Amino acid sequence: MIDLNAIDLARIQFAFTVSFHIIFPAITIGLASYLAVLEGLWLYTRKPIYMTLCRFWMKIFAVNFAMGVVSGIVMAYQFGTNWSQFSNFAGAITGPLLSYEVMTAFFLEAGFLGVMLFGWKKVGKKLHFASTILVAIGTLISMTWILASNSWMQTPQGYDIVDGRVVPVDWFEIIFNPSFPYRLVHMGLAAFLATALLVAASGAWHLLKGTHVTAAKKMLSMAMWMLLISAPLQVIVGDQHGLNTLEHQPIKVAAMEGHWHQTEKGEGVPLVLFGWPNMEKERNDFAIEIPNLASLILTHSLDGDIPSLTSVAPEDRPYVPVVFFSFRIMVALGILMIVLAVTALMLRKKGKIYEKRWFLRFCVAMGPSGLIAMLTGWFVTETGRQPWVVYGLQRTVDAGSPNSVTAMSLSLLIFVLVYLCVFGVGVRYMLALITKGPADDYTLEDDEHLNKRPARPLSAADGVEI
Repeated sequence: MIDLNAIDLARIQFAFTVSFHIIFPAITIGLASYLAVLEGLWLYTRKPIYMTLCRFWMKIFAVNFAMGVVSGIVMAYQFGTNWSQFSNFAGAITGPLLSYEVMTAFFLEAGFLGVMLFGWKKVGKKLHFASTILVAIGTLISMTWILASNSWMQTPQGYDIVDGRVVPVDWFEIIFNPSFPYRLVHMGLAAFLATALLVAASGAWHLLKGTHVTAAKKMLSMAMWMLLISAPLQVIVGDQHGLNTLEHQPIKVAAMEGHWHQTEKGEGVPLVLFGWPNMEKERNDFAIEIPNLASLILTHSLDGDIPSLTSVAPEDRPYVPVVFFSFRIMVALGILMIVLAVTALMLRKKGKIYEKRWFLRFCVAMGPSGLIAMLTGWFVTETGRQPWVVYGLQRTVDAGSPNSVTAMSLSLLIFVLVYLCVFGVGVRYMLALITKGPADDYTLEDDEHLNKRPARPLSAADGVEI
């Protein structure tokens, strides 16, 4: 029987809620920029296809935005209910950073979201386009502040500790901490990749069904161009991010690589393709390794060395299996994304990108891969940081609230049930909208829905039953 204490349950609850939440902002970030591109192309070319796709994906954006706001509110409350000692210790830094996100990004999004969703027939075309751009910018600003806060927890600097609490000294150093630039670009590309794969899967699905063919072709084509640009770029950014992590959080990298013991000088570190990390025996069972490859990737030298897990005490190590397997899932999906993008380019040159059904099925199967890769990447980041909640400054066991196991168990159960019901319905509704597809021969003038009185964001998504 698993023996869990209140801190363990609080961690599970936070992991559960943040895993749900991060999906929606990621799609929001990607879709907002995609909508700005579609509307810009429509204004420039006046081709109806771009307006058709813009209105179609705007409905999905509205549903996703609403779910992201609701799930985000829950995240904020947990800092007080479950992690009060963390808030007491680091609140002078994380509190203002999260407040800046609300005062800049959220206010910007909220101010222009209504115009973007409901203002098509109420404001001029240029003003509406400007509103769409500002909403897209707002999502990027939101991501920037959130990652500044989280990155500071990974690589803290610009602070002093006074009376057992962190006090800000240099806000420039706090915001632009060592891991922030890499994590910001990495997360931005992850959001664009996840959205591109979702759009590609939608287009491929309709091509397989023979419905909304013109719109589906345009969706698939645009998504594959984005994938071809973003996926290789993500590999380069990921490599630089890994080198930064090796410098500032070497034990996290050791867990990612399953590197238990220090190698002899000049021997090099092998890349563990597969294995089962054994925490008790400090080794990898059933390991399949490629000699020196981890050294080449991480140090750009065949005989380079990296710190091992056994170089620190057991209580200072993360839970290696989660970090180890999450990292490999993320990398494997990234490789598949590049394979998909290159395959699309080859088929495009032959004029068969819309005809090969095996390729279209590949696109559909890869639809959720961007979100899965992003989630596993966050598992690596957050689990690999353990046992620290603020790296090197505060341990996770010292960051929790004095809650009982019974209270935490009950709240976790309630969260699971409510989330599965509420967000399960929301995700099903989004999938129903995607399955229904864009309206054929769509025009703004004939859209009676836009004549209705604006209400909540969800009212921008209409016309489907679940």
